[in-house]
Amino acid sequence: MAAIPEFDLNDIKRRMQGAVTSLKGDLGSLRTGRATPSILDPIQVDAYGAMMPMAQVATVSVPEPRLLSISVWDRGMVSAVEKAIRESDLGMNPQTEGQTIRLRVPEMNEQRRKEMVKVAHKYTEEARVAVRHVRRDGLDHLKKLEKDGAISEDDEKRQAAEVQKATDAHIAEIDGVLAAKEKEIMQV
Repeated sequence: MAAIPEFDLNDIKRRMQGAVTSLKGDLGSLRTGRATPSILDPIQVDAYGAMMPMAQVATVSVPEPRLLSISVWDRGMVSAVEKAIRESDLGMNPQTEGQTIRLRVPEMNEQRRKEMVKVAHKYTEEARVAVRHVRRDGLDHLKKLEKDGAISEDDEKRQAAEVQKATDAHIAEIDGVLAAKEKEIMQV
């Protein structure tokens, strides 16, 4: 019979933290009415026959609170970058000056802000589900260890309580990240 791997609470916590980190990345790409380079992260540019992230073909900076400046490294890629921005769902109109593309971040109306909050809630729920899946995996592993006699019933209950404590802490962190993003989106 194969040996059962030891229970590792730190691995459970690391996997839960991965869901939080992923959520922060997803929320960072949401438009809030303020210029931030991360809103261009999801855009893929057709560069030399391959789809590449914006960060691999240009440098993005924020010279003003509502303006993004994109410095394309290769002059031949300017039109491809421009096209990728136009075809994205950002709703922004690029203005090209040589190898620099400027993007004005338009003011968001109330309806668009509410739509962004809904998307943020969707991302947050996905992160909560991911944390709960990690919790379930951990609890299943503990039950198997107890069933196979590797740990006592008391140890299983104590470790299960630790898993639940880690779950509660990560869910609270996720809720805090959502609250901060919601506030940022709804600010006028």
